[in-house]
Amino acid sequence: MSQPIELSLEQQFSIRSFQTQVQKMSHEQAQDFLVKLYEQMVVRETMYKEFLKHEWGLDSKPKF
Repeated sequence: MSQPIELSLEQQFSIRSFQTQVQKMSHEQAQDFLVKLYEQMVVRETMYKEFLKHEWGLDSKPKF
């Protein structure tokens, strides 16, 4: 089993602060926020994949 990633104190504080903010949201606000957050995660993942493809030279088409 792999070791869990340890977060810095600053990151832990940020998560607690986020938790407090979410608890103050209405149900509808929380749902909207989750959809936006998920969208950002998908965009970030796509950007990472494109970056890695470029860095590894996987995005160039073979020249015949």
